[in-house]
Amino acid sequence: MKQTKIPAGYKQPLDRYDMQRAISCIKDTFQKEFSSALNLKRVSAPLFVTEASGINDNLNGVERPVSFDIPAVGEEAQIVHSLAKWKRLALKRYDFEVGKGLYTDMNAIRRDEELDNFHSVYVDQWDWEKIITRETRNEEYLKLTVKAIVKAICATNKQMRLIFPQLKTELSEEVTFVTSQELEDMFPQMTPQERETAFVREHKTAFIMQIGGALKSGKPHDGRAPDYDDWSLNGDIFFWNNTLDCAMEISSMGIRVDAQSLDKQLKIAGCEDRKNLYFHKLLLNGELPLTIGGGIGQSRLCMLILGCAHIGEVQSSIWDKITVQECKKAGIMLL
Repeated sequence: MKQTKIPAGYKQPLDRYDMQRAISCIKDTFQKEFSSALNLKRVSAPLFVTEASGINDNLNGVERPVSFDIPAVGEEAQIVHSLAKWKRLALKRYDFEVGKGLYTDMNAIRRDEELDNFHSVYVDQWDWEKIITRETRNEEYLKLTVKAIVKAICATNKQMRLIFPQLKTELSEEVTFVTSQELEDMFPQMTPQERETAFVREHKTAFIMQIGGALKSGKPHDGRAPDYDDWSLNGDIFFWNNTLDCAMEISSMGIRVDAQSLDKQLKIAGCEDRKNLYFHKLLLNGELPLTIGGGIGQSRLCMLILGCAHIGEVQSSIWDKITVQECKKAGIMLL
């Protein structure tokens, strides 16, 4: 378990009632801003999928999904980790066209998550996916999309400061792009998390690219499942969090694998057995659209804009006794 850190002298930015108003306002405002910017339509999404479909997100490959049997169906189901693969299937099934996409409220349970200020067993995010062409399947289009998301986040922050003048969060709309290998070259003695902190402290808003494959050191910057993001065309959006004095990841996203990159990454990851799963067969046969997509943390965005110290201030979950005690001592009410 990671340690929860409460800044000295921290006080919750709003009273309990206004906190709930603000959370709702952030979510409503941001959904409008980013769906308009990316041309996305809201759709309904599953809370669970069948284990045999291979649709669930495997994350880093070691997390255990919450599973249960459905006697009426005769199959084993899994609570989703995310909807990375389901969204791509949905675009095909719902007849979306090139240049259009979908987003959904994704709720998940990640039972093996290490709990700290940013992490909870309960995950809530806007999962989104958009159809692109072979010509736009490149780094330039990825960067344009990142800038659009950051602009939507900054616009939401400005609106919140107008409604709640006591909020003081300042966000930079200027995004600095850097690859994970460039970070390792800059800070070879640091851990990946330390590199993120050092870089984002200086640049305030950053997109760290190319996550998943091994670096020159022989280790990846961070783990990524081999069957949704193309490791050469993905990354994470970070903002500097003044409350906690650290880099804060808001979104993991990227251009998705095509048949060629899927085949390559499955080999690297030693997961070639997945080629026999329904989703992977469709992709390898060229039956799924080329897409870009990602997830944007709802509670994390609320934390950032409101200036909260702990994710439990903006979402309801279950916490260990030490976290509950430390937050109570600091006057923080966990939902």
